[in-house]
Amino acid sequence: MYAYQMDDNVAVLTMNNGENRFNLDSVQAFREVLDDIVDHSGANALVVTSAHAKIWCNGIDLDWLLPEVQTGGETSMNRFLCEMYKLFKRLLTMPMPTVAAINGHAFAGGAFLAFAHDFRFMRADRGWISLPEVDLGMTLGPVFMAISKKVMPIPLLEEMQYCARRMTAQECAERHIITRVCTLETLIGEAVAFAKALNKPRDIIHRMKMETLKPVLTVVDETISSLQK
Repeated sequence: MYAYQMDDNVAVLTMNNGENRFNLDSVQAFREVLDDIVDHSGANALVVTSAHAKIWCNGIDLDWLLPEVQTGGETSMNRFLCEMYKLFKRLLTMPMPTVAAINGHAFAGGAFLAFAHDFRFMRADRGWISLPEVDLGMTLGPVFMAISKKVMPIPLLEEMQYCARRMTAQECAERHIITRVCTLETLIGEAVAFAKALNKPRDIIHRMKMETLKPVLTVVDETISSLQK
């Protein structure tokens, strides 16, 4: 479902899982690949893209989750949420700069996955970032709210939440949600070139992230602890 290749100092991770939706198997597999990059590669930068032609990540796999919760109830829901939040924590605390190379739609959980990266590059001609939870009768919850706040100010977050508007790459760039707009043909190349220039020691990047993201990580840890009770 997830595989990476090295390009000099950069690990280029490709999500190969269809629409790259989150279920118990996929979040565990994703986290294992991130752990492998940290433990067994010499990478000090990460680029994440998708093999899907139109979708970068489409969020939670509701076709899997709803039957799972009907069978296992709150226990199954809490277990899934814990594993998903652990994945996001692993990404947030990677001891290297991370770049999302968004080559298609990033909806709901997919948007939060993009927000959990340090930088975001997005193709110009196709793909939206959207928070459609209001139309699904859901709230963001404390973890995804905290991750969103690290990327955008409250007025913009309110607009994205309450309107569920699909934002293009250019609109996202104008609002500083993404770092750079690229053509599809140049997206990966530009993201990797940018990542290669971020040739910094892992230890200092990790310490900086733990300081910078402390409010977000506190929310993640508290939420996981609450769900495990």
